[in-house]
Amino acid sequence: MITSTMFKEDLHYKSSLPQDSRIGLNSVLAAAVVNRNFRETLLRNPEAALGQGYLGKGFSLSPKETSLILSLNASSLADLARQIISVSEKWS
Repeated sequence: MITSTMFKEDLHYKSSLPQDSRIGLNSVLAAAVVNRNFRETLLRNPEAALGQGYLGKGFSLSPKETSLILSLNASSLADLARQIISVSEKWS
């Protein structure tokens, strides 16, 4: 049996966003994880990445979430995720 300890760390991510409103952000990050081209576009040109969507579908992002992604300047996907968490934890 293969086991992994890689994901056992609890990040204690708390967001004031309702669970349903995070679906859009989660979808963007999931697409970036599984598709290198989308990830590179998201990091270089987030407006284009959000505009093109993924696999023919757009992202269900609120205007606040869209503005957040467009305002960040991340060097990697991990950096982008950290910045999203940092900012969204401050939202009330």
